[in-house]
Amino acid sequence: MLVKTYGAALQGIDAIAVTIEVSAENGIAYHLVGLPDAAVKEGYQRVMSALKQSGYGMPRRHIVINLAPADVKKEGAAYDLPIAIGILAADGKLPADRLSEFMIMGELSLDGSVGPIRGALPMSILARKMGFKGMIVPRANATEAAVVNNLDVYGVDNLKEVIDFLAGAKDLQPTLVDTRREFAEASMLFDCDFSEVKGQENVRRAFEVACAGGHNILLVGPPGSGKSMMAKRLPSILPPLTLSEALETTKIHSVAGKLPQGSRLLTQRPFRAPHHTISPVALVGGGSNPMPGEISLAHNGVLFLDEFPEFTRSVLEVMRQPLEDRHISISRAKYSIDYPCGFMLVASMNPCPCGYYNHPTKRCECPPGAVKKYLARISGPLLDRIDLQVEIMPVAFDELANTPDGEPSAAIRERVIRARAIQLKRYAQEPGVYCNAQMNTRLLKQYAVLDADSLNILRTVMQKFDMSARAYDRILKVARTIADLDGSEQIRPEHMREAVGYRNLDRSSWGATNAGLPF
Repeated sequence: MLVKTYGAALQGIDAIAVTIEVSAENGIAYHLVGLPDAAVKEGYQRVMSALKQSGYGMPRRHIVINLAPADVKKEGAAYDLPIAIGILAADGKLPADRLSEFMIMGELSLDGSVGPIRGALPMSILARKMGFKGMIVPRANATEAAVVNNLDVYGVDNLKEVIDFLAGAKDLQPTLVDTRREFAEASMLFDCDFSEVKGQENVRRAFEVACAGGHNILLVGPPGSGKSMMAKRLPSILPPLTLSEALETTKIHSVAGKLPQGSRLLTQRPFRAPHHTISPVALVGGGSNPMPGEISLAHNGVLFLDEFPEFTRSVLEVMRQPLEDRHISISRAKYSIDYPCGFMLVASMNPCPCGYYNHPTKRCECPPGAVKKYLARISGPLLDRIDLQVEIMPVAFDELANTPDGEPSAAIRERVIRARAIQLKRYAQEPGVYCNAQMNTRLLKQYAVLDADSLNILRTVMQKFDMSARAYDRILKVARTIADLDGSEQIRPEHMREAVGYRNLDRSSWGATNAGLPF
């Protein structure tokens, strides 16, 4: 007897349909075809034990299983459950009339229990698109899959539940998730708040400008000045995720297996902070079994790189194209995959190897030239993609002890949202452009026009500090954002003065002083 069950395979952050065809004929043999990997092939032992523990056992028949389409590689143990159901139906132990109504995925344990899988959300999106009545998944993935509307999602604990359900001997209740209500309630909850930051008003303002325009930012300061502490609070002042952004971000984390069991839509922008020992593949994605990298896991959120110069040169350089294109194409001999990676880069670094160059009270012990050499670990093309470069100094004791709580994140966030709304309206007819950081040269000429005073300020500063040409466009973009925060249609001189103050590392004099002297 020939029967079909239905599952899915992951390609990038999306799923494609897989038909599990099971034929049971006279004889004793077992064949699994359709480009399965080792984990799928090893499923024979798991399926056999799970069937036995569920009161059935492996049929003594000639069983042939084909995973179609045969030219797509099938990976992982998630095919155990549809294969087991297909074997029972092909052997006549289970009615096959309802199999076409459901997509079925799950990993089987030897005792028949059903374990969690990766990518339940993109699979459920595919199931709805293909017109399935419902989807049967492990209990741990039920709330994740149930985010999709107009699809009955049934979470199961063991193989026996699935058999009884498909045989009509037991009813299962679909998992219900009110996506919009839960998303609205959780999107404004944060563990960290900018009200906890003492002092550092210039850095707080720089973060506000960066979030308002989607700009990348680099913090340069000695140890203990609060670089990491402030960076962790950055998501609390970014605009809230839209439902479409949340869905796309959740899909990436689902495919990567990073969603906690029982999770639903991600309601807050991701914050990823990989260690500086990370490899290029771990950062951008790929591998023998392709997976999203850290830049994709940070999609629609923040990628924080602490100790920026300590990352290997090869790791930093692979980010250059994704920072501009907002997606990464990974091509290997056996596959080609495209992952989204529209993230905001936040980096921090010490000003020199010892960490105390330009410190107000401590002496720098680095030899002459060490500051320039340390900064040179970051290539010019990569530094070119960072709009704001801000020096940060430690907060004095009196300021820490006596300064009241700062402005809360909610107030800063409101200003950021208003500025982003202006930009969304401005670039409504520009595909792929949503904020000022994404402006090209044509848009700069159109929307960042300077009056005579602002142009004179920019010319004077660039000549006085011998700033590089790459700083010109970056300053214009930042000035446009500052004007948006001020609600101004035109870039005024005060906006330009603030913008040029955020290009500290472009000054030819930065780090040129003998760093061995006290400062």
